[in-house]
Amino acid sequence: MDWLVALAEFLVNEILSVPAFLIGLITAVGLIALRRPTGQVVGGGLKATLGFLLIGAGATLVTASLDPLGSMIRGATGAQGVIPTNEAIVGIAQEEHGAQVAWLMILGFAISLVLARFTPLRYVFLTGHHILFMATLLTIVLATAGFSGTVTVVLGGILLGILMVSLPALAHPWTRRITGDDSVAIGHFGTAGYVAAGAVGRAVGGRSSRSTEELRLPESLRFLRDSMVATALSMVLMYVAVALISLAREGEAAYSAFDDGASGPGNFLMQSVTQGLQFGIAVAVILFGVRTILGEIVPAFQGIAAKLVPGAIPALDAPIVFPYAQNAVLVGFLSSFVGGLLGLAALSLWLNPVLGLALILPGLVPHFFTGGAAGVYGNATGGRRGAVAGGFVNGLMITFLPALLLGVLGDMGDLNTTFGDTDFGWFGLLIGYGAQLGTVAGLVVIALIGLLILGAAILMQRRVVDRGWDPSPHRARPAGAAAAEGAGEAAEAGGATTSTIPRTRKLAPPRGAPTPPPRP
Repeated sequence: MDWLVALAEFLVNEILSVPAFLIGLITAVGLIALRRPTGQVVGGGLKATLGFLLIGAGATLVTASLDPLGSMIRGATGAQGVIPTNEAIVGIAQEEHGAQVAWLMILGFAISLVLARFTPLRYVFLTGHHILFMATLLTIVLATAGFSGTVTVVLGGILLGILMVSLPALAHPWTRRITGDDSVAIGHFGTAGYVAAGAVGRAVGGRSSRSTEELRLPESLRFLRDSMVATALSMVLMYVAVALISLAREGEAAYSAFDDGASGPGNFLMQSVTQGLQFGIAVAVILFGVRTILGEIVPAFQGIAAKLVPGAIPALDAPIVFPYAQNAVLVGFLSSFVGGLLGLAALSLWLNPVLGLALILPGLVPHFFTGGAAGVYGNATGGRRGAVAGGFVNGLMITFLPALLLGVLGDMGDLNTTFGDTDFGWFGLLIGYGAQLGTVAGLVVIALIGLLILGAAILMQRRVVDRGWDPSPHRARPAGAAAAEGAGEAAEAGGATTSTIPRTRKLAPPRGAPTPPPRP
């Protein structure tokens, strides 16, 4: 049996949990199904892999750029508490639950494909690292409640498979509002934050709130229309402001925010400026990676749809929506961070003293990725006001939900980290408190929760998605000119097509976005 465990761990750790390899293999399978020449299969698979590696490289640059800023913010505020970091708690849990996580993840992925094949939910969840994160959360929660290893794997695998096809469907009306068609879906366990952002955006935006992409600037400020320049400049200003506050509060101790320290106040400030500029570069790398992957994965899924899962839609990571509203990404990030700070204040002054909830410090990486995506969703339904409100609501959610989640993680809740994104919070709480009802009652409640989520998703797909419901029909589609740069050429070369899922309404795609060929 040891070799089976080793094989499962290899598949999880070296292939399924590495999105680049998973995407490359699936792209190659799709191209093979289309009977493309060997050269196109190899080239398409490699290009898809390289696209995701570009996204990963950009994410690494973002993390490296934000780490010093987080240190300076903690120094400037003096706050101490728990920092939600998915990778950290997953790494710790692997030591105790590694084999169960591996089997649960494999079973969950297989169940998701079966559900995609035999239900109306034709979504194939391809964000491998998030599948690993959710598998780990389910293992921790069910094992903490006292379920056996077999029950944990089987029950957790079923729940994971349900989530992987249900959440993309529940968010798809808002995702389609952004992309203009059914070519891709959101496959990220921050879905609750994105749906909330879209709903709040509609409530506050109205008709009058312009899109974040419609900047009207005087000639002297035209350079700010370049999203990379605007992002870098905004982060430079934020970095310098926080650096000055941190320097005033801590003195030379603030220099420790950088790995090599600083030789003086001037060097400290210039390192801050450099980090802000590098943030702009990191975002540009992510956007280029997204455009590259879209040009390959969309046509490949035509083959998968024809052979394996008819009408399959790839559900991809949060940055997949970034090119459609690049300014909204920055607005959402900053608004989410402000929401995290205000949430921390509420925890410090009220919820911690009264209820004993842990203090959740705003982690800049989750606020950037989920907050940025929430800004895009809010902008799609409510323009600039929607982007601000959507990001803010997401920031509150990824502050309060992790604080509540600690109560169902058992010994893992005593660590200085936890799961950060919204779906880990609400779903972990439901499963955790359901499991605490006892073996029999807990199984019944958890099964009902899974069935309710699956049923709601099928209902959403049939009654809302397939009928072309627009969550913000009173607004013109947001300008998606940013998606044009590079995406059109990539799609033209790859022959991108939209999904074969029938629908009664198709929104106009962003200017320059991949244009589907005529249906045969």
